[in-house]
Formats: sequence, structure tokens, C-alpha cells
Amino acid sequence: MGGDSGCAVIIGGLLKAIDRHDTIETMYLVGDEGSIRPALGQAGHLASRIEVVHSPEVLSMEEKPVVGLRRKKNCSLAMATDLVKHGQADAVISAGNTGGMVAAATIKLRTLPGVDRPGIATVMPTKTSNFVLLDAGANVEGKPRHLMHYAIMGDIYAREVLGKDRPRVGLLSVGTEEAKGNDLTLETFKRCQGLDLNFIGNVEGHDLFGEKLDVVVCNGFVGNIVLKTCESLALRMMGWLKDELTATPIRKIGAALSKNAFRDLKNRIDTDNYGGAPLLGVNGVVTICHGSASDRAICNAVQHTVEAVDHQINGHIIDAVAKANLTNVQREPTPNQA
Repeated sequence: MGGDSGCAVIIGGLLKAIDRHDTIETMYLVGDEGSIRPALGQAGHLASRIEVVHSPEVLSMEEKPVVGLRRKKNCSLAMATDLVKHGQADAVISAGNTGGMVAAATIKLRTLPGVDRPGIATVMPTKTSNFVLLDAGANVEGKPRHLMHYAIMGDIYAREVLGKDRPRVGLLSVGTEEAKGNDLTLETFKRCQGLDLNFIGNVEGHDLFGEKLDVVVCNGFVGNIVLKTCESLALRMMGWLKDELTATPIRKIGAALSKNAFRDLKNRIDTDNYGGAPLLGVNGVVTICHGSASDRAICNAVQHTVEAVDHQINGHIIDAVAKANLTNVQREPTPNQA
């Protein structure tokens, strides 16, 4: 119920995904049944694998997540998360209130053993590949321990879902030197050095879209600004490029000759290719989609969600975090030092 274009677009993407993945036994559509049923007219032979779960309430984008969840216990987002909590579903996908999804997952599913805070992992494109940025906005604050966990979870996601052999993990800072940064990044650097990761140290903003990174770690405040700035710049650049290429007849001819190159570039930076961002660190598989997600974006979000379930990434996270916490226990401040 959270999509900007209505549930018909969401359902269209889900139907494509069900048709593509025989392993999806049941797709639960949680929301207003009166809105969902008409959009299911296109389901055809897929209808037998779909169940509608009626929800009388919707958590709007304007509502504060925790307050809204308390007031609307039967909102679609909460009821969908409950399906995972009670073992009826393996994963939950939402294009609704991001803060609400993070809150619902954290409260209802709880974090994985040893993990203090979940993180949103967003896949970003490079010229020939991609990298994972996290946290992209689940928690605006962050402690070194949290960022250490993000490094571990990002490494596992890059390996298990994106197929990276030995992901290169970088810590976003204001300089590549070990001594550069604030208290948060300096302590995080020390912790990450002791992990069983391919940790390459500090990286800067201009390193993000090169070819030397697979995972970039930062707190949610920084990560969300990076994400939205990059999305906005990509959109504006495509618009500026179109304006310049259509400014004169000669340029239009050149643009026509290069249309395949421009089409490939547009596809390279298209966020619909990934569809959604996993919320890593909670006791379940959770995927958060943009409110403006197209049917193709929703379909691709299901694809990556299925891979996360199949690869059992939470089991890998639990094992790796437990090992890291044990290794770094001596770095935890005592109550008198906190």
C-alpha cells in the first residue's frame, strides 16, 4: 500500500516476480482488500500462489514510525512484518514508510544475536560493477561497534547475493590516511583492521564510483545524504545532457547517432535494476523499496530478496558478528569510560 503510484504498480511487479521464480510458493499481499482485488485481475494462472491479507489501516509517509505503529497496530506494514515474525513468510518487502519498516522490523523481529543496530544496504553502480553502501539511513547515529557490524554485514551481502569473491571494504572518511577522520571513524578503523575482511582502510567521496570498492561503510546520517545526493545528481545530469544534445540541429543528429550509448548509460544508473535495499541485521529478511518504485523495480527487489533467503545470509551474519564481538570485546568502554 506504500507505493506512490498505487498498489496496481506494486502488484504488477510482484506478478512478474512470481512468474519468474518457481520457488516462491506463496506471495502474501497485505493491505486494503478492496484496492488489491481489482488489481489482481491480471493474475491469471498465478492466482493460486497469491493470498490477500486484509489490513484496515495504512502507515502514511507523514507519520512518525514508532508512534504510528503504536496507534495503528493493524496497518499493512505491521501485519506484513508479523507474517515473518510468526514464520508464515520468509521475507517482507515494502515500498512504504522507510522509518516505519525499520521500526517494525526492529521491534517485531528484533536484531540478530550480537547485532545492536540494523543497517540499510543500498547497491550503487560503477562503470563495470557495483558496490554496497551502508548504513544508508536506518540509524542517523552510529557507534564504532555499529559500523564494525555494517562492515561485516556488507561483506556477507556482497559475497552471498552480489557474487563478489573477496569484497573490498572501505570506511568513508575525509582522508585516506589512518589518522584522518573523527572519533567515530578513527575507532571504527581500528576495529575493522582486526576483522577477517579485505579491509582497505579509509576511502573518500571521490573513490566511490571507481573500481576499487565493493562495500562502503558509514553511519546512516552520512549514508543517506550520499545516497540522495547521488540519486539527485544522476537525474539532473541526464536532464542537462538531454537539454544540451537537443539545443541545435547538429547536436540532435549527433545524439541520434549515439542513442545506444546514452541508453546504456541510462540503464547503468537506473535504480530500478536493484529495486530495493535490504535491511541487514534483523531476525528476518527485509527489503525496503523506494515509494516511486516501478513494477520492474519491485520485480528486481523480489529477485534479490529470494537470493538473500536462499543464501541464508542471516546465519552467516550471526557467526561473523559473534567472532568479531569476541575479538573486539577489549575495546568496549567500561561504564566509567562511556
